[in-house]
Amino acid sequence: MEELLELRQLLEQGKIPEALLLVDELEEMSLSDKINKIDSYGVILLIHLIKQKAEKRSTRSWEISIENAVREINKINKRRKSGGVYLNQTELMEILQQGYQVALKRAALEAFEGRYETEELATMVEEQEILTQALELIQPK
Repeated sequence: MEELLELRQLLEQGKIPEALLLVDELEEMSLSDKINKIDSYGVILLIHLIKQKAEKRSTRSWEISIENAVREINKINKRRKSGGVYLNQTELMEILQQGYQVALKRAALEAFEGRYETEELATMVEEQEILTQALELIQPK
């Protein structure tokens, strides 16, 4: 990674303020990557929760996908050294809310063999209920 080489050079040259700016930039890039991954797994989680609620049933495959998505979100969100998390409950909910429409569209293609349009499927489920369920799976009380 060229940024790490640049950081090394700045430190060797004693340019601490410039090095700290680069560290801030690297931290921001890392957090952005984590947010993107959490968003992707969040959409997968929501798709299966929407299908479960709309079809009033579940499959082993859906349940395993839900478990995997929850596990990956928690793994990505965990700070290794401090033991905390990158995103708090409010921030996780915001990501889930942003991904809900994408998940709804994808769920419409899969649920009921794709018979219903996104808008029709939306009337079969309660958005806030799905979002709350997703967050509770990610961060049980």
